[in-house]
Amino acid sequence: MSATRYTYLGPEGTFTEAALRTLPEAATRELVPMVSVPAALDAVRNGEAAAALVPIENSVEGGVTATLDELASGEPLMIYREVLLPIAFALLVRPGTKLSDIKTVTGHPVAQPQVRNWLRTHLPEALWESAASNADGARLVQEGRFDAAFAGEFAAATYGLEPLVTEIHDAENAETRFVLVGRPARPAAPTGADKTSVVIWLGDDHPGALLELLQEFAVRGVNLMLIQSRPTGAGIGNYCFAVDAEGHISDRRVGEALMGLKRICPKVRFLGSYPRAGVTADEVRTARPGTSDAEFVAAAEWLARSQDGRA
Repeated sequence: MSATRYTYLGPEGTFTEAALRTLPEAATRELVPMVSVPAALDAVRNGEAAAALVPIENSVEGGVTATLDELASGEPLMIYREVLLPIAFALLVRPGTKLSDIKTVTGHPVAQPQVRNWLRTHLPEALWESAASNADGARLVQEGRFDAAFAGEFAAATYGLEPLVTEIHDAENAETRFVLVGRPARPAAPTGADKTSVVIWLGDDHPGALLELLQEFAVRGVNLMLIQSRPTGAGIGNYCFAVDAEGHISDRRVGEALMGLKRICPKVRFLGSYPRAGVTADEVRTARPGTSDAEFVAAAEWLARSQDGRA
């Protein structure tokens, strides 16, 4: 395995590359762009890279399905870190192009919902066609296959383009969450401001099946930060659920919730416990009464005393 190589969703000039370069260790790693999320993650699986940075959630569009599906299937991988990156698009064009010249535009599918209203107002007749990434869209404009691409302004120089319009976003404060993914190992020690990610499969379809899953978290005071259903491929109505929960697997309430899920679900895939981006332990809400580690320990000790006749 190459311990000094990180892959990311390429080509050069993507928001993913920009997010990766915010990590301190990126300065000492070989950063290798890949054509897709599966390709970036497969490089980790087969030992060509130590880790991969890929997008997993957008504040406008929600979960990035390509990443969620890849993490739910295939050889297991684990999330070790997350990065939050503010997102604003530039309309990149070949030099000399005017707004009135633009008939075709491109960008990553996740970008379209973030610029839909701007397109409707300023380029209502333009035809949209998705690209593998925003930077790949810029490359296609450079090659003359499209008139304009929505990408990061920083990608313009890489592809010999000009930012015709900048700071494009339908939603203020839009941001994308990226995750650094590696091969499974022991999670880092808890920081007090952590997140735990899992994928959960339903055993069978019956009234209240999803509620039963959610109750494993609720009764232990574990706050959920994301839950998204994804088809398993086994037919209509068969779903698994990607879940982000507040806390670390070593927290008693989180660990017991995961054990509860393992008892009632045919399959649970642990994706990692890792520090939350931009949050410190002082900012994390206090555990609900009865859900702190100390209270779980006290309850276990009471049970032991009761079993020994010492209660």
